[in-house]
Amino acid sequence: MTTTAKRAAPDACNLLDADHRKVKKMFGDYETLVKSKAAGAAQKKHDLANEICLELSVHAQIEEEIFYPALRQAIKSTDLLDEAEVEHATVKDLIAQLESAPEVDDMFDAKVKVLGEYIDHHVKEERNEIFVKARAARGLDLVAMRAQLAARKEELMDELTGATA
Repeated sequence: MTTTAKRAAPDACNLLDADHRKVKKMFGDYETLVKSKAAGAAQKKHDLANEICLELSVHAQIEEEIFYPALRQAIKSTDLLDEAEVEHATVKDLIAQLESAPEVDDMFDAKVKVLGEYIDHHVKEERNEIFVKARAARGLDLVAMRAQLAARKEELMDELTGATA
């Protein structure tokens, strides 16, 4: 019964993984647009790429501000967290390139594709290794952290979408 009760409570890893699934779908939608010859596809790709960049930027920030620091204190080996932060830096660089791109062209599409590949790799490491270590760590309240992550995510989304709206 206690195992079921523990499983029922969504934790920080569930929240982060929901972000992963959302962005994965967005990359799939982008790929569909790349193949489309419909009028307005370029604008739709631009808008979707902006949404992807926003989601990824906020996701990376809440991981870096809350999840990774707490995990660093709770686990012995932090090699995976170091790698994750390097991956975040690369992702941020690609996001900056996309945000400053003058037009949606083949290079823009290539950057979105590579960004998606980076994210796929990052997600696999988080799901298969980092989340496993987080859930096994003693003294790490991932259920409480979920609420903290959700609140910070909402705050950042409001800041970033309010500034552009």
